[in-house]
Amino acid sequence: MLIFGVLDILPGNAAEVMLGESATPEAVRALSSKLGLDRPAPLRYASWLQGLLVGELGQSVAYDTPIAELIVERLAVTLPLALLAMLLTTLIALAAGVYAAARHNRFGDVGVMLASQLGIAIPNFWFAILLILVFSVQLGWFSAGGFAGWTLDSGGGLWQGLHSLLLPAIALALVQAAILARITRSAVLDVLGEDFVRTARAKGLSQRAVLWRHVLRNAAVPVLTVMGLQFANLLTGTIVIENVFALPGLGRLVFQAIANRDLGVVQNIVMLLAALVIAINFVVDVLAVAIDPRLKLAGA
Repeated sequence: MLIFGVLDILPGNAAEVMLGESATPEAVRALSSKLGLDRPAPLRYASWLQGLLVGELGQSVAYDTPIAELIVERLAVTLPLALLAMLLTTLIALAAGVYAAARHNRFGDVGVMLASQLGIAIPNFWFAILLILVFSVQLGWFSAGGFAGWTLDSGGGLWQGLHSLLLPAIALALVQAAILARITRSAVLDVLGEDFVRTARAKGLSQRAVLWRHVLRNAAVPVLTVMGLQFANLLTGTIVIENVFALPGLGRLVFQAIANRDLGVVQNIVMLLAALVIAINFVVDVLAVAIDPRLKLAGA
């Protein structure tokens, strides 16, 4: 209801955008009637809900294509981009966070904290432009934009597709890795003070073995919770990056749909993203119990 209500009160409609500013009121009314935009809001809302229940998302008025097909086509770009960015975020953040915690209050710790603060402060769209300037314009290692595709028929392939998404994924991962590194450091430092860590060290285990086998697992619950929120942010936060790199993903689609007042597309994409956020948080809660059985006992 919130999604439909907010979008319904926006000024203008798709008929006005399609016909342009010079269109007569009669022409706008005729096209609005043809597109079903003149129906009362409760009827349009009920029709939308009915379509959601049966998987019939309607027709895009701007693209003249079924909305479900548009979303599936664009998800093939946005979902791999978010997964690649999450992979980079996890690798960078865990390594940096554990490294900083192991060298608490020493030069390595201070260096990681300064770098993470800088990463949080830099807007990802500015960092994306910087990456394009260095690796596309100056070095020529990557394309400045566009997506090669996943199939050979489209002139791409698996490697070409990943190559197209690498710079955008790095731009997305910068801020998230900086945040997660600080969370990881804090969680690891909390666990390092536990008695079982001292016992493991007293039994002759090396610091590296204690950190990666025992400490990190016990510190994983808060880290995993933040990772779930970050992956949801990566999915919903691709609008700017996809427009910077001209990627044909969900973010670029919703941006164009808003500009064209194609509110059916916007509604269904926002509903999909909201459902994904809920599903991701549910999976994170299940994984947290699997990692730390004490949570299950505490709940009981």
